[in-house]
Amino acid sequence: MAPVFVLVHGAGSNSYGWAPVLAELGLRGHKAVAVDLPGHGRGAYYPASYQTPQNLEGLRTEPSPLGKVTLDDFAEHVVGVVRRASRLGAVVLVGQSMGGVTLNAVANRVPELVSHLVYASAFCPTGHASAAQLMAAPEASSSALLRLERVATPPGLGVDRVNWRSGDPAFFATAKDALAADWPDDAVRALIATLEPDESAAIGKADARGLPEKWGRVPRTFLRFTRDHSIPLALQDLMIREADAATPHNRFRVRSLAAPHAGPRDPAVWADELELAAGACR
Repeated sequence: MAPVFVLVHGAGSNSYGWAPVLAELGLRGHKAVAVDLPGHGRGAYYPASYQTPQNLEGLRTEPSPLGKVTLDDFAEHVVGVVRRASRLGAVVLVGQSMGGVTLNAVANRVPELVSHLVYASAFCPTGHASAAQLMAAPEASSSALLRLERVATPPGLGVDRVNWRSGDPAFFATAKDALAADWPDDAVRALIATLEPDESAAIGKADARGLPEKWGRVPRTFLRFTRDHSIPLALQDLMIREADAATPHNRFRVRSLAAPHAGPRDPAVWADELELAAGACR
């Protein structure tokens, strides 16, 4: 069956981030859909205090609907998309960054509906239970995400909040380092303008381990971004090793790309890699 690509975004992002890749895949004749996870995209919440002029004190305390969203909500939504997509072809499920935990959760639920999993420098907990545990590992110690300033919201709010509209040059420098250190400043500003301030704090803390008897049945590819300053190469390699140890009979197919956390700027490079992954599952 011809592949159907289902693309899952990372934390604080949305389906728009996949738009250039969707266009390239479509021009090559592929079926592809980018998912907006619950509370993202058209369903995103932008605090009133986040708007211009910003109310920084209000931004620290303003509640968000995302505070009630769980990994189960993400998985249930994507499973629904995968069920529909599987009627059209062999589903290649792709996740970037935090989107990887949703891939694990979906593959744990419906491994029979997924032909291939693609982790684009994405979290893939197996030996460590969660993305948060992985980020606490020594291999993550150089991550620029650990230096990126967050809004100090109360724990009860249940959200991780970033003020992407900050005018602080130091914030921009760290954000650029985290997302795309080798991109021009204008390209980084355009990328930041697409990001959303809130993410459910529950996602990174959730037990998202791939289960060998479920997730472990699905062939998988890891796109290893060698210039990623958010999920350092050492952490990517740790996840690959732990996943391969969990299912030695079904190891990652690894591809290394000279790309930052945001991925290759050229959508043709993305499409080439996804086509290779789709070919590997036939």
